[in-house]
Amino acid sequence: MSEAKAVEAMDDVDPVIRKFVDQINEGYAQLASSDAPSIVQRRAVAEMVRKPWRTGGPVMAETRDFEIEGVRMRLHRPVDSLDLPALLYVHGGGWALFSIDTHDRLMREYAARAGVAVIGIDYSLAPEAKFPVALDEIVTAVSWLRDHAAEMGIDGDRMAVGGDSAGGNLTVATCLKMRDLGVRPVQAMLLNYGAFAPEHMPSYDRYGGDSYFLTVDEMDDFWSDYVSDPAQLSDPLVAPLHADLAGLPPAYLAIAQCDILADCNHELAVRLKRAGVAVESVEYERATHSFLEAMSISSLSAKALDDQARWLRETLRVI
Repeated sequence: MSEAKAVEAMDDVDPVIRKFVDQINEGYAQLASSDAPSIVQRRAVAEMVRKPWRTGGPVMAETRDFEIEGVRMRLHRPVDSLDLPALLYVHGGGWALFSIDTHDRLMREYAARAGVAVIGIDYSLAPEAKFPVALDEIVTAVSWLRDHAAEMGIDGDRMAVGGDSAGGNLTVATCLKMRDLGVRPVQAMLLNYGAFAPEHMPSYDRYGGDSYFLTVDEMDDFWSDYVSDPAQLSDPLVAPLHADLAGLPPAYLAIAQCDILADCNHELAVRLKRAGVAVESVEYERATHSFLEAMSISSLSAKALDDQARWLRETLRVI
């Protein structure tokens, strides 16, 4: 066996997902302008690197941008029908990177596959805007969308909130805050490889290298930049793994096996179930962090999206 084939045989990442990870990493390496880029430079590079992966895909019956109290939003409607169930999607990126543009195709895939309206939110990013700014913006967006459901053509009684990585964190925190405020809950939480607590778990040791997409140092920096004071890392709205989870909406957890956050996601699923929350939790073997973004080339990513679309249709009673 050649050396290249030997390395491939030892790789525990799905080969198509490996291609995705390698191309993303190559894009960052080619576009990096310095050894210590500013956060503005990092965001600009991230937008360029993600561009090939957010283009193409389903065509929507309607796509439009609008604002909620100065926060940019984007609505995708897969069909012209009124009163569509809705998914408010919260993009990942360590609370500091990415946008509704980097995640545009992912949102359109959910809309087309599940038959729901998908609304993306460009929440304020850290480190300029620290906890709880983004969280408050998302809670406000849920209330606004319900109040304006008729003009948006959505059903305010059939809403989900979802997100990936930091967006998964913000999804659970949003539902916790709504519960604590006595606000009527949404009907579902869609959680993709979320960051639910800052503690290092065994999966950090197993999948913490550069070849697994999200590194330990990178995740630690994201947590540090999200809060104003390290003491906030114990706040349940920052680290929802440690919250009282009773009364939260049903949840679907898509867990990437080859991800430093895998153990944290498994633990959240256990604690949600103990709290009486209906949970569907699926570990996608040989998948890395962010693997859903590879849906244009990966059957594994496509399967995960189909699994989630089926769950959304059932949970939101899509006709």
